[in-house]
Order: sequence, then C-alpha cells, then structure tokens
Amino acid sequence: MDKIEHIGIVVKNLEASNALFEKLLGVSHYKIEEVASEGVKTSFFKSGPNKVELLEAITTDSPIAKFLEKRGEGIHHIAFAVDDIIAEIERLKNEGFVIINETPKKGADNKLVAFLHPKGTNGVLVELCQEIKQG
Repeated sequence: MDKIEHIGIVVKNLEASNALFEKLLGVSHYKIEEVASEGVKTSFFKSGPNKVELLEAITTDSPIAKFLEKRGEGIHHIAFAVDDIIAEIERLKNEGFVIINETPKKGADNKLVAFLHPKGTNGVLVELCQEIKQG
C-alpha cells in the first residue's frame, strides 16, 4: 500500500457538509459524483496531499444509508492507494483478511475499489483504491 488515498465521511446532507468542509479546509470540493450502483453521492476535497470524501446516501437501502441509520454521521472508511489491486487483494486474502468484494468495482474519483471487512481490521472499514489508467 502506497499511501492513505482518502478518508471517507458519511454525512446526512452533502450540500450543507460541502459548505462546512469548505470553511474547515479553506478549499472548495473538486468533484461531486454519483455512484448509482452503490446508492451514494460523493464529493471530494483536497487539502495539500490529503483528500476527504463526503458520502451521502441517495437510496434508503444503500450501505451508506444503513451506516447513517446505525451510527450517524462520521468517519466511514480509510482508503489506501495501491498500484495493483488484484495482487493486493490476493496478498491480503493470503494473510487471512476477509475481502468484502474480491472482484474490484468502479468507485468514485476514477478508481477501482475493493473493501476489507472491518471485523478483521479492528473495526475499521478499509478500502483499496487503484487509479484507472486512461487510454
């Protein structure tokens, strides 16, 4: 794993939270994106080398809606950048980690993503992110 790619935070209202984080970080979000397959709308902020992803549920049965109902707003996941997501999934499986989705899927911000089950990572939902190469 190369670096922390971003921290994901679940919010009730993306528009209001964008305004809040703009004040907090002193920068505007650089992207708003809907990932319909996951029932989520996201926005991304970059402050220096650090990125924050805000996540708002757009369907009542999405994982984000369930998280919000159970835990309220707050940190949802930590994402790590990887060069080869397939190799990293295989390595982590061999180390005994439980992979939620062994086949990476298209996520937000031009990434292929896969998640590790939090029961095996001290309660932290871990996301692996690989940049999708253009061309």
